[in-house]
This record gives sequence, C-alpha cells and structure tokens, in this order.
Amino acid sequence: MKISYKDAGVDVDRGQDAVREMKGYVEATHGPEVLAELGSFAGLYALPAGMKEPVLVSGTDGVGTKILLAKEVGRMEGLGQDLLAMCANDILCHGAKPLFFLDYLASSYLDPKEVATVVGSIAKACKSIGCALIGGETAEMPGMYQPGDMDMAGFCVGLIERDEIITGEKIEEGDLLVGLASSGFHSNGYSLLRKIYLELHRDYLDRFAEELSRPTTLYVNQVLSLLEKVEVRGIIHITGGGFYENIPRVLPKGLTFSVDTSTWERSELMETTARLTGLSDDELYNTFNMGIGMVLVIKKEDLDETLNHMESQGQKAWVIGEVIQGEKGMIK
Repeated sequence: MKISYKDAGVDVDRGQDAVREMKGYVEATHGPEVLAELGSFAGLYALPAGMKEPVLVSGTDGVGTKILLAKEVGRMEGLGQDLLAMCANDILCHGAKPLFFLDYLASSYLDPKEVATVVGSIAKACKSIGCALIGGETAEMPGMYQPGDMDMAGFCVGLIERDEIITGEKIEEGDLLVGLASSGFHSNGYSLLRKIYLELHRDYLDRFAEELSRPTTLYVNQVLSLLEKVEVRGIIHITGGGFYENIPRVLPKGLTFSVDTSTWERSELMETTARLTGLSDDELYNTFNMGIGMVLVIKKEDLDETLNHMESQGQKAWVIGEVIQGEKGMIK
C-alpha cells in the first residue's frame, strides 16, 4: 500500500499555494539592495557603501500566545506587525536602522489564505519602516502542533556606525525618562490576559477585543528621526518583565530609575485588567507595559525638542521619571 506525505498530514502543493499567495506582498518591500527573489535558498542583501565602521545589529523574537487570542477573536491581520515590531524595536534600542527581516511560520495545517494574511501584515509593516522582507519559512508539522495551532518567529538585522551605537554608558543621574505611548499590551503578558478574558471574565471580551488584538507599535521612524536632532543616551523597549526588568538593562552600575505612574493615562482595558487580576502596582509593572511601549533616556535640556518632535510624528510621549542613584527601581 502506498503512503504519501499527504497521507501523513503534509500537503506540499498547499505549501506552494501559500508561497504564491504571499509573493506579491514580499516583493513589494524589496529595493535594489535585495539580490534574490522569494523562493531562493537564502536572502541576499547588499550593504550600503560609504560607511566607516558598519556594525550589523540583530534581534529575534516571537509573538507568543497573543496568536491564540487573535485567532479566538478573528483578528489575525495585526500579527505580522507584532512580529516585526518585537524584533525591530529591540535593535532600535542600540540606534540601528532595520535593513531586512525574515519570518518563520509553523502550524499543524497550512492554510494559504491565513498565511497570506499574516505575511501580508509583515510586509506592510516592513514597508512602513523601509525594511525589506527578504525571506522566511513556512512549516506544516502535524503532531508537533495541534489542529488550529500556529507559531511565529522573526529575525531582524539592522545597521549602524560603530561610534553611533547607543549603549547607555553615557547615562547620568538626573537624566530624564520619556515614555512613548503603546498601542495596548503589545505582545507580552498574553498568557495572563487570555486567562482573564477568554476564561474567567469572557463577558468583557467584546468590549476589549479590538485593543487586545491591536498590533505592537513600531517606533522606528519616530526614534531614528529624533536621533538626528538630540542625543538619546538610552532606549528601552518595554517587553516581557515590564519596567523592572527592562529599564535597568541600559543603566550604568549604581544608577536606577524612578517612575511616576500619574504622568500618563492608562486605558480602560489596563485599568480593568489591574482590577480583575488584583495585582499590586509592582506586579503590574513587572508584567505589562501599562501604556508605555518604549522609554528614551535624554538630557534635561533636550526635553522640549524631544517632546515637540514626537508630537510632530503623531507619537504621544510624556516625561515619566528620571535616573537616580540606587540599585532598585522605584515606581510610585
């Protein structure tokens, strides 16, 4: 008896259908520096000439269990931006401009339309920041994943001159923390959020479905253009671990942070989440971004120009605290 790959649950033709569906989206992100078409064994990208000491900056991440919530509420179209933003915002923390991106999508059953929706979202997000989507991988793995499951991962590479790399080493006591508004919870804390809104308090789901599935903000254009105007001494992407884990990553030894949570407004979703979980402020700000997706460390004299620039970019921003001496961060 003949047993085919299709009998085992993997349909090669369906995989090719998915590639054809996404081809136009991907190629729309390509410029002359992309040297290979979709379908090659590897993505090829020519680095720009004229740099003194070019340094490649790379980052990789995923979307996590937000995928499950997005599937539940039928809002898959933002997941591609989530995936890019989680990687591109990370390399932005060193001042790097994202050059190219690759994605990895795995599922038990490859639905070409669903894959095209997600990849189309990645491509649209890439194009918005001038980043090429030069390749990726789709994998159909029945048995590894259960029916309906999907996982996503991404890899981003950026570029910066060696003497322009932002490391945080110039940060001093008294420098200000400027918080950039998030679009929601971004892509972190969703195992807890699903517990709350899909299991324990589903009656709130209709009210908050849009915000819960809203894609992660891409801060690339706003921040790179700011770097041409002022000295940004540190950049922090507020992801898993919230404020307490991420802000210290850029601070020199002996310095910590003080954040005043009254300086910005939390959305109704965030206030409701705080109430339904019963978490203390320390626990909330160690789990979620609570409305602040990125933090910039600047000198006091650069405050007005920084805030004016962010306003001109349509990006809400507030002074949320400052750098102080000490070992443990303070949130009040």
